[in-house]
Amino acid sequence: MKNRIHIKKGDNVVVLSGKDKGKKGKVLTVGASKRTVIVEGINMVTKHTKARRAGETGGIINQEAPIYACKVMNICSKCGKPTRIGYKLLADGKKARMCKHCLEIID
Repeated sequence: MKNRIHIKKGDNVVVLSGKDKGKKGKVLTVGASKRTVIVEGINMVTKHTKARRAGETGGIINQEAPIYACKVMNICSKCGKPTRIGYKLLADGKKARMCKHCLEIID
């Protein structure tokens, strides 16, 4: 079974649940096997790093952690609303994602 996710890298999304509910951001990476996404500025965690090489400094850094793809919803670039993703077959036989609100092709 293939792990298909409705979100792609570069999409603008809104968070549906959790501590960052309602926040918007851009998808940085998609982990299809675990069905997770990393969104810019969402689910920030602190990471303690140790200096591994000479001249490198250790310390505490903030970075984004993955969240489940089912907890985010795509924002349509045409109408600007959070929307579910539909699929439409084009005349040339390709399948394209579309907005369920305005029925426009997303990409």
